[in-house]
Amino acid sequence: MADWNTRLEVKLGDATITPISTFTPTFNVPHTVIHSIEADNVGYVRQPFTFTFTMGVPAVASAVADLTELATNGREFSIAVAEKKGTDWAFKSIKFARCVVTSASPSNVVIDGVPQASFNCLALSVGLEA
Repeated sequence: MADWNTRLEVKLGDATITPISTFTPTFNVPHTVIHSIEADNVGYVRQPFTFTFTMGVPAVASAVADLTELATNGREFSIAVAEKKGTDWAFKSIKFARCVVTSASPSNVVIDGVPQASFNCLALSVGLEA
């Protein structure tokens, strides 16, 4: 049985804006192969990486409006792992910092369940935990 005691959240400073329902990351680390007159494939040049992601958030309260405001103002946010301790969700670590929204797609109204809004984003800083 899975232990569901962690979740991803959108953080602005120390404030949690919303939990994240779905998270689909995509990263690209391009390399260009170097050839010489004497031989093929003698090395490579690493290009800058890009890290983009799509996140789905519950379209409840002011979460979508807050994220839309971040997008239109070009403000940065972070994605954090929150760990449930008792009945509270405590901040544990940040993995994706300096994130910005590049586009948004609000959801349709649903009869059952919570509507979801989808945001396409990019992260300028990706931290690794040892």
